[in-house]
Amino acid sequence: MKYLLVILFCFPVFAKKSVDPNQRYKNLELLSKVLYIIENQYYQDVDHQKLIEGAIDGMVSTLDPHSSYLSKTLMKKVKDDTEGKFGGLGIEVYRKDQSVFIVNALDDSPAQEAGIKAGDKIVEINNKSVVGLNFEEVIDKLQGDVGEKITLGILRKNEGKILRFTMKRKIIRVNPVQSTTINEKIAYIRLIQFQDDAGEDVEKALKKIKKKYQIEGIILDLRNNPGGLLDEAVNVSSIFLNKGVVVSTEARDPSNKDIRYVKKSVYKDTTTPMVVLINGSSASASEIVAGALQDHNRALIAGSLSFGKGSVQSVAQINDEVGIKLTIAQYLTPQKRKIQALGIKPDVTIEEIDLDKIDQEPKTYIRESDLNNHLLASGKRKKKKRKSRKTDLEIKLEKDFQVRQSVKILNSARFFK
Repeated sequence: MKYLLVILFCFPVFAKKSVDPNQRYKNLELLSKVLYIIENQYYQDVDHQKLIEGAIDGMVSTLDPHSSYLSKTLMKKVKDDTEGKFGGLGIEVYRKDQSVFIVNALDDSPAQEAGIKAGDKIVEINNKSVVGLNFEEVIDKLQGDVGEKITLGILRKNEGKILRFTMKRKIIRVNPVQSTTINEKIAYIRLIQFQDDAGEDVEKALKKIKKKYQIEGIILDLRNNPGGLLDEAVNVSSIFLNKGVVVSTEARDPSNKDIRYVKKSVYKDTTTPMVVLINGSSASASEIVAGALQDHNRALIAGSLSFGKGSVQSVAQINDEVGIKLTIAQYLTPQKRKIQALGIKPDVTIEEIDLDKIDQEPKTYIRESDLNNHLLASGKRKKKKRKSRKTDLEIKLEKDFQVRQSVKILNSARFFK
């Protein structure tokens, strides 16, 4: 089973040799004394297992936002996320300063349909405050039976009050790739997350488009993609690169240092002009792909600064049900640039603009050619063309400012070439 960059190992691990063994035993004795006092003097009976898990969770959470204790519930969520099928609201969340924020609302999920956005802070669940709940407890309350209603109270930037959204949980089946063509000349491929077989799915989408059209440009859309499997980031990058490094890592433990190279055995398109779209919710594996294509001068990166999640997590499985997710290294792009807390800076910044709120229609004139049944220059009448029905994705892209600007970039590339 793979996750992010996942290495399963047994304890004890990572024992820092410089720590005085006597001091370590004294600290363990301190923990034991605190546990004894709580169990014997707290005003009511306590759950011993819950105390131990709380102590472990607190210890690991002091390291960084991405290291955490994986209870039975969280371990199952990690597995479900990478397999691409799970029940819930369709949101990716992370913990920051004891608060829970939304990284992304998946397409066609209850959360997206209700209006949940990246950056929203969860402050209520079913009209009850989440203050005092740990991360696992919040995750547990977000989950529930399919079809059951849940109301989230959200704090959003520039909003002066709590926004409440009611939705129904459902089975979330993540189709990782959406694809179409723009004007039958540009292949548009959106990768939603790097789950199993993401590279193969991108390859299939590109082959299908190229079989039908003579494409002159590619847009790879990684906006709002929270990341996923490292292997799939390498697979996707390898489609567009001939050779070289995709990503490397730096780590304290030499065994955790890693270099991933371009795979030569996969389908290739290394010459078609290409734009990669990213934004503030493009994280982890998305940043690896964008950084690799940028460093190899294979694609122009457009959009806005990415999330900046450039650390490597490993899942250390303690037993069959629980484990620890631990940060063990940092990612480096092929040119040794760090991603962590810095993100990938686009070559061309394109702001996110809602075209529905802007009057961009140019002044138009009625011409002879616009009249019904007008004659052509030859004297014959123009035959009416049957309009093809546009897909929902095509309609959506027509109003996507960043995609429209990317099309202009690719058109310019073809012209100047």
